[in-house]
Amino acid sequence: MRANRRRGEIEAEFDGEPHVLCLTLGALAELETAFGVDDLGALATRFGAGRLSAGDAIKVIGAGLRGAGAAASDEDVAAMGRHDGAIGFAAVVADLLAAAFGGGGDTANPPPPRT
Repeated sequence: MRANRRRGEIEAEFDGEPHVLCLTLGALAELETAFGVDDLGALATRFGAGRLSAGDAIKVIGAGLRGAGAAASDEDVAAMGRHDGAIGFAAVVADLLAAAFGGGGDTANPPPPRT
């Protein structure tokens, strides 16, 4: 299993198993509903505030797993563990949001050269 950053995918490990996550348009629509916002701009503003609750992380990671095709409920995500604890979950959320909204970089899958 290999994530393709150009498609907005990332890889993350939960309970010692690798997973691909992707915030597809459907996953972003799911998050708009979950967070009670009207559009992608409002969703980006909410995430850009830099404050993240554990419940927020569960929703974002769950949507990312489902966006990549996994059959994972938010309850499944809440029960998952990481070797680096809560800070690791926050890092996964940050990486996933950066991949979806165009921030960050990835040396394994760099963007194509501009011409």
